Formats: sequence, structure tokens, C-alpha cells
Amino acid sequence: MADMIPAARPIIGDDERAAVDRVLRSGMIAGGPEVAAFEEEFSAIVAGRHSVAVNSGTSALHMAFVAAGIGAGDEVIVPSFTFAATANSVALAGATPVFADIEADYFCLDPAAVEAAITPRTRAIMPVHLYGHPAAMHRFAEIAAKHDLMIFEDAAQAHAAALDGTPVGAFGTAASFSFYPTKNMTSGEGGMVTTGDADIARRVKLLRNQGMERRYENEVIGFNTRMTDIHAAIGRVQLAKLAGWTKQRQDNAAFLDANISGVITPPVAPGATHVYHQYTIRIVGHDRDAFAEALAAEGVGSGVYYPIPNHRLPSLISFSPRPGDGRQCGTEGCCAAGSCEIMPVTEQVARECLSLPVHPSLSQDDLERIAAAVTKVASAGA
Repeated sequence: MADMIPAARPIIGDDERAAVDRVLRSGMIAGGPEVAAFEEEFSAIVAGRHSVAVNSGTSALHMAFVAAGIGAGDEVIVPSFTFAATANSVALAGATPVFADIEADYFCLDPAAVEAAITPRTRAIMPVHLYGHPAAMHRFAEIAAKHDLMIFEDAAQAHAAALDGTPVGAFGTAASFSFYPTKNMTSGEGGMVTTGDADIARRVKLLRNQGMERRYENEVIGFNTRMTDIHAAIGRVQLAKLAGWTKQRQDNAAFLDANISGVITPPVAPGATHVYHQYTIRIVGHDRDAFAEALAAEGVGSGVYYPIPNHRLPSLISFSPRPGDGRQCGTEGCCAAGSCEIMPVTEQVARECLSLPVHPSLSQDDLERIAAAVTKVASAGA
């Protein structure tokens, strides 16, 4: 059998290695010029907003909330269908994540579900641009204006995605990006907060560095979430390649759209620029896990992101809708059982979604093998 086509494959080459070597030779490893240059260059893809580099995407989410004053007693509405870091960051700030359902087509937070979840304690909405597809930001802007709420974008998977020409990361109070190795670009590990508010940007810079801008003049209680110059140097190289890699992902997705049958392929909303961090199909009428096993037997890797919605994770189930909180569905213990009627789309998609390889290193032969395998398994009734 041919080699397994992996679901994801980080691309690290000679340019990245040379950048790391340059930093190591300079001796400026922790707080040198690479971080500042990376921040400036990243600002260009978020409409010129302030960009502040930190050590992970989760730190970016967390620092943005703390810098904006989100804390105890506040509620932030988030999707349950996402990586746990989304809700974790709210809880780490001392606030309460309030879960809402998603739209089935685009896997992103449903504006109608958000409006239904607003209470007097709601301070913010955090849409996730999941899999690289932008959320319905125009509707969220309307909802936020109506209820005097802040918007925090979780753009961890959506570098260079856009909606009606506006890049993600340029819509809300602040946004957070991740540079984890499997993202559309990487710095090895790292994150970026983007914001149009100079005060929030300065507070993030304080928070990431033990609360100080000038050495030993600590202004606030802070953290140590700095990005190193080594990571920033890798990020700068990858950022320069991002446009080409994005185009390749989009071309790969277009090929899969045209050549796969028997499953629901990912649609793109009008005006949206999808950057395909994942190419996520929905398996309807078949067992998704058996489908994935059958693909593996054909030499095609895949991934399930995310099989357990956040509101059913042991770490976050205490924030689930429950009897007495005004959002109960009427079935005792339903969320723990995986049948939450408040988030039926989330529950359904968590059972059906499967992400196929779409990364830039795929060859034409790889793409043809993926399309043929998916169509074969679907037609066989896996």
C-alpha cells in the first residue's frame, strides 16, 4: 500500500533553520528585535491593527480578556464546538463561558443562539473562525452594538481569512491567533493578540512581561507569556510564505469539492474567504468513526475536530446549561448524556464531522487518492 497521507504536516525548511541560526548567533534570544519585527509584519494582515506576540494561542486568548477587563461576574458567550482553549481562556480570566449553538453549514457560532443566551451579566461574545472559515461578524457586530457588548475573535485557525474584504482579527475589541505547529503558519509555538485599542495593546504587553514595560518598574500583576526571538524569527519566515500556502490550500479544497461525492463538503458563505485550516466534511448516513477507519485502510489520514463538545468535557461541564439557570432543555442530565436540546447542531456535527488532508504539501497524486478514497468509502456504505 502507498504511504499514509497525513491529516496535517508542518512545513519547516532551510529558511526557518537559517532564521533560528541567525538569532542564536546574535545572542538576543529572549527580548531582541525579532519579536517587534514579527508584530509589525503581522499587523499588515489585520488591517494595520496593533499586534502583540505571546507564547501560545491560549495565552493570546487569556491576555486579551484580562487586558480588556473581563473577569469575575462576567459572562462571555462562546461556541461549544471548538477546542477547549476557547472556553478555558474565559474561565482562566475568572469569567463564565456561556455555551451557544453553531450554524451547521459553516461550523461557526449561530447569531440567533447568541442572542438567546444574552443575560444582564453578558459582557462579550467570542466567535471562533473554525477550520479557517470566518464567523458571521457583521451579525455579531449588530448584536454587540444592540446590547453594548465586546467582541473577541478566536482566530487561532484563520490566518488571512476574511469577510467582505475585512480580515479576521480586525473586527472585534481584540482577536487571538495561534502559531501551533499544525496551524496554517507556525512559529514553533506562539500566539498573537491583535486590537484596534492602543490601551489594550499596552496592557497585553505589560501582562506578558510580569506587568512591566520598563525593567523592575512593575505596573500591574502580570504573567510570563513572552514570545522568544527564536520563535518570532520562525514566524516571520512563515508569514512571508502564508499567502502562497493559503492559495494552495484553497486550490486543494477546490479540487476536493469537485471530485468528492457521498459526503457533505464544506460550503463557503457569501463574501467569505475560507483559508482551510481544515477541510471538514460531514458524514451523514454512515458511522463517522468507521468511515475514518476505512479511509485509513485506503492510506488516507483524517482527524476528528472535535468529538466531544466543550459543554460535555469533564473540565467544563460545570458551565453547561442545567435546570434552574433559565436555559435548561427540560431533560435532566441531557448534556452529560450528549443529547443537549439547547445545542442540537453542535451535538449532531460532533458526531458527523471529519477533517481530510488539505495542507500545502499535498501532491496532485495525493489529492486524487483522497478524493477516490472518500468516494469509494461513501459508496460502500462504511
